[in-house]
This record gives sequence, structure tokens and C-alpha cells, in this order.
Amino acid sequence: MRSTLEEAIVETRSTPLENRPRLPRLALSKRNRAVVRALNPMLVTYLEASLELCETDSILFRAALAVCRIIGAKLSTAGRATGQSSAIPAWRIRIEERIARARVLIGRLICFRSGNTRPRIVRTVRMAFAGTNVSLSQPDITQKLTERIDDLKQRIAAWGKRIRRYTERSTRFNQNRLFQSDQKRLYKSLERPIVSGTGPAPNQADTVAFWRSLWSEPVNHNEGPWTEVVASQCAGIMPMDPVIITPDEVAEAVRRAPNWKSPGLDGLHH
Repeated sequence: MRSTLEEAIVETRSTPLENRPRLPRLALSKRNRAVVRALNPMLVTYLEASLELCETDSILFRAALAVCRIIGAKLSTAGRATGQSSAIPAWRIRIEERIARARVLIGRLICFRSGNTRPRIVRTVRMAFAGTNVSLSQPDITQKLTERIDDLKQRIAAWGKRIRRYTERSTRFNQNRLFQSDQKRLYKSLERPIVSGTGPAPNQADTVAFWRSLWSEPVNHNEGPWTEVVASQCAGIMPMDPVIITPDEVAEAVRRAPNWKSPGLDGLHH
């Protein structure tokens, strides 16, 4: 068990967050609980030597990765997805192909109705009326063409409504499933559009310079008379005692947290 933990630490020491493997959701069985309890004492040495929050987060992720390997859970070899899959469902591709073919046919029927009698146009019109006992030389061919064009337009509208109806149903299904697995990610997706995180990470020096320009530069504030009135009114308010958070309070706060959910980019479960 210790060797598995050390291997996970060595492998993921310098791995970026977006390249970390996605940790699967584990069942709360007695065996899994026993593995977690046995691995927790081994983390004390690493956590005591950690000086940064990022390092602590990395240690906890390596421990979770070691637990998954000991239990035998299946891990994804590629990096974690940062957004929804862009693959288009097969049913939507088929319907869109039907719509595209119908639009091409409408265009050629309109060309033939306008007097274009090129062989390719005529051949397409004959195929459009195949099996209907409609001849291109009959007197009411213009009316037949108009009826056929209207029929194709109605079919396109029906196919478009089918795509919209299927998409809404798929969206509801995915949201319900996401609500059961990760409520926080669902609420985030509802609040703002999903943005892919495949771009370059911000530079540490640029980040420090940006916030330093906001917080370290002197600013001339508007010292109006009302500020002195508010300050005199608040003079009798006692300052709040400093807040000290103990490890026991943190343990009690996360005790009821949902198990094995990863709402953040670090992929670390509770």
C-alpha cells in the first residue's frame, strides 16, 4: 500500500490539473472504507511537510489515486474533459442529412419551375416524382411542382421540430443525471455558459503583477463628509474576535459532505 502511494506521488508530482486522470466514484463498502482508513495515517508525514495549499491538494489527490489503484477501480488514461463532448449524436446527423437533401431538391424543383431544363435538373425532378404517375409534360406540372415543394418544406419543418424536441429531452435527461451525481456542477452550468479550459494557464508572474497593481497602488478615495458621520456612528462597535478554525471543526463540517464528488478543476473528491 505504501509503495502504491509513493508511485502515485512520483507520477503526479508535476502533472497539470487538466491532465490529471478522472477519479471514478467509489461505493461506500466496508472494503473501500478499510483501505481509506489504512492509508490515512501514511499521509501525516507528507501533510506536515506541506507548506502550500496547492501542495496539500496535490497530496490528497495522489492519496485518492492510490486508493483507486489498490481497490482496482478503472481509471481514464487521458486527461479529464474540461467541457461537454462535442460529438453529434447519430440520430441528429441522419435528420440533418435528410434536411440537406430536401433543401437541395427544393432548389432544383424551383429551378425547373423557372424554366431551367438542364439534363441534371430534369433527372432530379423525375426522381422527385418517381412512383407518383406525374409526367413532366402534363399541363398542370407547375401546380404539381408547387405542391411537391410545399410538401418538402413541411417535412423540413417537422424534422427541425424533431431535432429541437429530441435536444430538449436530451438536455433534461443530462441535467437530471448531473443533478444526481454533481449538483454543484449543474448549478454552475445553469449560471453561466460552459467555457472550455483547454487554453494556456495564466502565468504566475502576470497574476501577481495584476493583483499587486490593484491592491498595492495608493488610491485617492472620495473622503466626503458622510464618511466621518458613519465613522462616528460605528466608533462604539466592538471589533470582532479573530476567527480560529481548528481541524476538528473542519472535520465536522465535511463529515456530511457528499462522498466522491469533484466539482473543481483539481478533480479532488470529498
